[in-house]
Amino acid sequence: MSEILNTRDSFGSKFGVIAATAGSAIGLGNIWRFPYVVGENGGGAFLIIYLAFVLAIGLPVMLSEFIIGRSSQRNAFGAFKVLAPGKPWYLVGVMGVVAAFMILSFYTAVAGWTLEYIYQSFANGFAGKSSAELSSMFTDFRSESWRPLLWFFVFMAMTALVIIAGVKNGIEKYTKILMPVLLVILVVLCIRSVTLEGATGGLEFLFKPDFSKITARTVLEALGQAFFSLSIGMGTLITYSSYVSKKETLGSISFSVAVADTMIAILAGVAIFPAVFAFGIEPGSGEGLVYITLPNIFQQMAGGYVFSLLFFLLLGVAALTSTISVLEVIVAYFVEELKLSRKKATWLATGSVSVVGIMCTLSWGAMKNVELFGMNVFSLLDFISANILLPLGGLLIVVFVGWFLGRNKAKAELSNEGRLKVVYFPAFMMIVKFIAPIAIALVFLQQIGLIRL
Repeated sequence: MSEILNTRDSFGSKFGVIAATAGSAIGLGNIWRFPYVVGENGGGAFLIIYLAFVLAIGLPVMLSEFIIGRSSQRNAFGAFKVLAPGKPWYLVGVMGVVAAFMILSFYTAVAGWTLEYIYQSFANGFAGKSSAELSSMFTDFRSESWRPLLWFFVFMAMTALVIIAGVKNGIEKYTKILMPVLLVILVVLCIRSVTLEGATGGLEFLFKPDFSKITARTVLEALGQAFFSLSIGMGTLITYSSYVSKKETLGSISFSVAVADTMIAILAGVAIFPAVFAFGIEPGSGEGLVYITLPNIFQQMAGGYVFSLLFFLLLGVAALTSTISVLEVIVAYFVEELKLSRKKATWLATGSVSVVGIMCTLSWGAMKNVELFGMNVFSLLDFISANILLPLGGLLIVVFVGWFLGRNKAKAELSNEGRLKVVYFPAFMMIVKFIAPIAIALVFLQQIGLIRL
């Protein structure tokens, strides 16, 4: 192990750590999923509950992964072998690597769609199309074979090239560029959206709570969104934190990442809902909000060509920072457990993910009739990872930190071996031992259909 630690790459700065980790958390879930989930669940009231869960549950679970990663300085699988030798806890790491493999397979397919829409925006392909035509445009594109596959391979190659360059010269270098670019584009879109005539209705919808629309199911939906938005349970936070210097403060890093992740999600709402209300669109438009509804809005507004291009560039950047982090989980495992060079590990991971990714990409095209348990390949991997592996992984992670690793080791890592005061530690331990396991278990049981609210 000492040989691995001596040759391991690491992040070079605190900003690099925050940019990379926030980039992992900030993805299509913030810009694509978050707005339509808010739209379907009543707006401002859902947002308040979501923010409460990020602080009360999301942050402690994130800190738990940080403790595991930095204290072991190993990949998601190796971390549990170091911290719990001879115990079956390493299976949690196996779940993380498997989840990363599944997620990257279908997530890159979706990321490829953003490249198609960047191209269509550049070529002014949305001009003059009705909502029905834009809907057909999306359906027809997804049902093809060669174009979705082309964009899938382009996105996989972009992701692999960043990973090959390493942690400091690849992940840190590029996320330090991509994250500010993402923020600038989003702010520009927000300014344009709130200056539209009739935009105030969208801002009221987002920030004026109507608690009469809140149900028990809405509360669980907010908890699930907070949990998944922070990239918990898939091994990325364990892997990234294993590259963090022992001098850095894990508490401040995790808080900064949670703030950045939440801020981007809220800004995405500010960029979308004022425009949705300005043009009289239903805010609960579901998953088609980004790929069907927004192109319709862009072509109706002044400067829509530019803002359409900026928006889909934003989606592409957010997707790339996430695919980078997920591929790193698999590559770190191959490098440290299979003793491969980073270059070989990256191409092996990219190639094996691509085999499954091709099937995901063709799930509405050449392989649309291939189904398991009534789902196509894409939907099956999405269901297994999001509804089983991630919540189960997150549950076992907090149980591991709260009940197995123990107070002393956890406090030593959070306090940098006693050099820092961690006044929040008693509350942290209370949450990871009792509150978080119950909350995550409720989300898990609802996701797999054992409880209905």
